[in-house]
Amino acid sequence: MTAASRTTGAGPRRPALLAMLEARTVALVGASPRPGSLGERMVAEVGRSPAAPSSYLVNPRYQQITGRPCYPSLADLPEPVDLVLLGVPDTALAGQLSLAAARGDRSAVIFGGAYEIPDVTPGTAGLRSQLAGTARSAGMAVCGAGCMGFVNVCYGLRAIGYIEPDPLPAGPVALITASGSVFSALLRARRGFGFTIAVSSGQELVTSAAAYARYALSLPQTRVLGLVLEAIHDAGELQQVLAAACVADIPVVLLTAGSSVTGRAMVAAHSGALAGQDGGWQALAAAYGVHRVSDLAEMADTLELFATSRKAARREPDGPAGTGTGIATVHDSGLERAHIADLAAELGVPFAAIGDTTRQRLAAVLDPGLAAANPLDMWGASQDAQRQLTESLAALAEDPAVAAVALAVDLVTEYDGDRSYPQAVLAAAERTAKPLAVLSNIPAAVDPAVAAELRSAGVPVLDGARSGLKALGHLLGHAVQPPRAHPPPVDAARRDHWSQALRAEGVTGAQVFDLLSAYGIATTRARQASSCGSALAAARELGYPVVLKTSQPGIAHKTEVGGVMLGIADAAGLAAAYADLAGRL
Repeated sequence: MTAASRTTGAGPRRPALLAMLEARTVALVGASPRPGSLGERMVAEVGRSPAAPSSYLVNPRYQQITGRPCYPSLADLPEPVDLVLLGVPDTALAGQLSLAAARGDRSAVIFGGAYEIPDVTPGTAGLRSQLAGTARSAGMAVCGAGCMGFVNVCYGLRAIGYIEPDPLPAGPVALITASGSVFSALLRARRGFGFTIAVSSGQELVTSAAAYARYALSLPQTRVLGLVLEAIHDAGELQQVLAAACVADIPVVLLTAGSSVTGRAMVAAHSGALAGQDGGWQALAAAYGVHRVSDLAEMADTLELFATSRKAARREPDGPAGTGTGIATVHDSGLERAHIADLAAELGVPFAAIGDTTRQRLAAVLDPGLAAANPLDMWGASQDAQRQLTESLAALAEDPAVAAVALAVDLVTEYDGDRSYPQAVLAAAERTAKPLAVLSNIPAAVDPAVAAELRSAGVPVLDGARSGLKALGHLLGHAVQPPRAHPPPVDAARRDHWSQALRAEGVTGAQVFDLLSAYGIATTRARQASSCGSALAAARELGYPVVLKTSQPGIAHKTEVGGVMLGIADAAGLAAAYADLAGRL
């Protein structure tokens, strides 16, 4: 069967996103034999694709590359292709994408940043909107700009221009990230999970992260969805995806950027997008049971814990008291036990209240003087530590109140060759179906060979105490989230009121806070003021200190123009600040 018949045969025309992610034919524009170049890496990576798509090399500088014919232009290819990889300078992007659209090519990956700096690079003014318009008019899917591409592990396609692990480990995690650096870091992290698909979505000029996530959820192998996002590009589709994940009981782990003033400014500089307001992210998370994480360490630990085949037993929020309500940890240090207890209390991660039967089982195996408790310090003078540890972990796992168990130790390299800890954990894992993990304190101290051994056996190794405890908290939280088959009922009066307000004159200033509050999003109190007198009256009502912010239309980033005045302590300061803003903006 020829490539042309595979792509354009009698079967129905595939959607553009499917044609991209499961491409059968690929054109590599900017292909090169030059070692270390983007063009050379594109050729190598696509060539490693297990799906073996038909590929065409395109570069007018070469007639052949590695013994394969190289075409001078996309226009010279014998057929339209499913996917075009654009490894060309920003100045050539518009022309190449227009050519691909005119040919009927279905999708493209834009590696370059499409920077709009006409003073430095002529011809780049309005480049991003031009690229988006071209693709949308042609019905093309586009990954990027400013991305690393994607690896569809389930299908077997490596549409990337950067060297990544080969093979990429297969597993249950679907990763969609706006950051190329995060894309590479998680693909190379050597953690205890593999991927169904990993996408570096970049600026999302055309195709949104939500679209990739929808595809990921269609894969039966996807059991965990990891999202690293800067902005909400398609709120409606994102809501639908999160609702679908909730119904399917697929945990969604979300890391967002831009919660601070500085972070939002950096998002705009990086991708040209307006960062999603933190209240919006939090509302989405609360509505759909999304697990928000605060940093990449917590994300990696949480993904690893959810990726295991072991789940905390689901329970109703008002179910029987004491059933699967907390974690249990076993330690070899009294101080570290207290440290973990302190951290867990700070983070709101509960320890299970173990029963008398469990206490009796623990007391029977512990050295004299050690208390049978949770968290448990089992380190004594015994020479039978491995058996004691195995029995302690097993006893805690069998307690009805315990949802998950962790061996909380520094999994350091043992220079005397002792293997009591890994062997005890593996033995305990064979005796329980509950989640069982190792919780370390210092990531750099973890013995990589032992960690790899445990992970290969399905035992997560959580790299840090704080991030690991938070991951365990997410595991507990997911067990009590009831799957929701339908979105919350629509408040028609509220919807109509705000829809009319938005259509009539838009919502600005203090009305934004009223809108958020109306939809259950916590906000600070705010008042609109059109004069210095009304500002002073509002401050008397709210109470000092106050913040004064311009509501001048057309200013997206108010801090950049000095439009936000913080910490105003009294009426005199407010009057001066108002006069300053009124005079400048």
